[in-house]
Amino acid sequence: MLVTQISEVSRARCRIYLDGQFAFVLYKGELRRFQMKEGSELSAESYHEIMTQILPKRAKLRSMNLLQSKDYTRKQLEDKLKQGEYPQECINEAIGYVESYGYIDDMRYARDFIEYNLQNKSRVRMETDLMRKGIDKEQIRKAFEELEDEGVEQNEMTIVCDLLRKKKYCADTASRQEQQKMYGFLYRKGFRTDTINRALMVHEV
Repeated sequence: MLVTQISEVSRARCRIYLDGQFAFVLYKGELRRFQMKEGSELSAESYHEIMTQILPKRAKLRSMNLLQSKDYTRKQLEDKLKQGEYPQECINEAIGYVESYGYIDDMRYARDFIEYNLQNKSRVRMETDLMRKGIDKEQIRKAFEELEDEGVEQNEMTIVCDLLRKKKYCADTASRQEQQKMYGFLYRKGFRTDTINRALMVHEV
């Protein structure tokens, strides 16, 4: 394989292009180790070592470091590794590694997210947020079902009334414009229209 381009990412790292295509990012010390420079040939043995030993190990360490500070879904972690420009096969290996130890678990993430937001977000909003984080609808549905089976349920009317109380909304004195404003505010948060209408009619500060 021909090293066709080497471009600097930072003072310590460079992007390597092989046969005209982006291949991976290496540290400058590794370039010296493999005697890589533009126009040089990279042996099959060196390529194999980079792709099966150096980069997978680095991707695993990066994953572990990320997970030390916060939980990630599978997709979020994959996106983080893509930002680091790891080859896809190295990303897959790193994610498989942390999954095998239970360090990422989309079902657990969904359950924790739902429990944490149960008193301040609508179900629709939570579902939307979780899908944006890369969790599929079926897993989200199962997470809600498991929590409901355990007695963890949501009362949207209570949440809506709490939000209206914080906004100092009073049904007896609210103008039509204020009602419409509160309706739009609650609707954008994903609450059901029947719940919103009932709350707007009965809520008092």
